[in-house]
Amino acid sequence: MARYIGPVCRLCRREGMKLFLKGERCYTEKCAIEKRNVPPGQHGRARKAKMVGYGVQLREKQKVKRTYGVLENQFRRYFEAADRQKGITGVLLLQSLERRLDNVAYRVGFATSRAQARQLVRHGHFLVNGKKVDIPSYAMRQGDTIAVRPGSVENATIAHAREEVKGRGVPQWLELDSTGLVGKVAQLPTREQINLPVQEQLIVELYSK
Repeated sequence: MARYIGPVCRLCRREGMKLFLKGERCYTEKCAIEKRNVPPGQHGRARKAKMVGYGVQLREKQKVKRTYGVLENQFRRYFEAADRQKGITGVLLLQSLERRLDNVAYRVGFATSRAQARQLVRHGHFLVNGKKVDIPSYAMRQGDTIAVRPGSVENATIAHAREEVKGRGVPQWLELDSTGLVGKVAQLPTREQINLPVQEQLIVELYSK
């Protein structure tokens, strides 16, 4: 699956908020938002003008896409799948993105960023319900477990991530065992448990035009 491989700090600056795309750097004074919170480009400061209508809806969509590291075609498929289900489409969309394997690995603290989690998944460092899964977009379900593969327990990247994110905690819809090597999807995340400051209804309105 295609992915964005360009500079990521400019994405945060474009959206005017931290998207936590660079792991631990985002929590330091080196973060681009802390140093220079203006949109990138020659006319960046001019983009501070108030947006309305389509512009606001587009920015909300871009925030979510960039946060989870998916491109337009894949994001639209997530939306269409959510739109076919019973329930609130915007919340179902965020739920499906939260249940991605790379996001779950990031949320339980096996990686410092979703991009790093994606790479670790692709390299086969994790087991889902005891079986190796190397598909970042794999949809975790309630009751599923994610574990660090025995051969990867001493992996320096995972060890560093576990130490780095130790104090940040785990979302309520996930559980992490006492060893810190096995996570579990205890329940599907509610909107209140998805810590993402976006207005998902605007995304629904954008795609419903």
